[in-house]
Amino acid sequence: MAVLRLFASVRVAAGTGKLDVPGATVGDVLAAATETFGDEFAGVASTCRVWLNGEAAVAADAVTDDDEVALLPPVSGG
Repeated sequence: MAVLRLFASVRVAAGTGKLDVPGATVGDVLAAATETFGDEFAGVASTCRVWLNGEAAVAADAVTDDDEVALLPPVSGG
């Protein structure tokens, strides 16, 4: 299982900032999290940048038990 780290609004939507999620790819991890947390989470997560071990990631990237997938919502400010 990979560690899924959630920040800001996606953390609020999930009600947690960190959990272990099964999956062989980043896409699998995100799908499992969406199944767990539902539509509100899915809506927020769809706007997020996805990172795998500190690097920008895509859904097809492979994930192992030692990996960390992070969701970071867009940030605005001035």
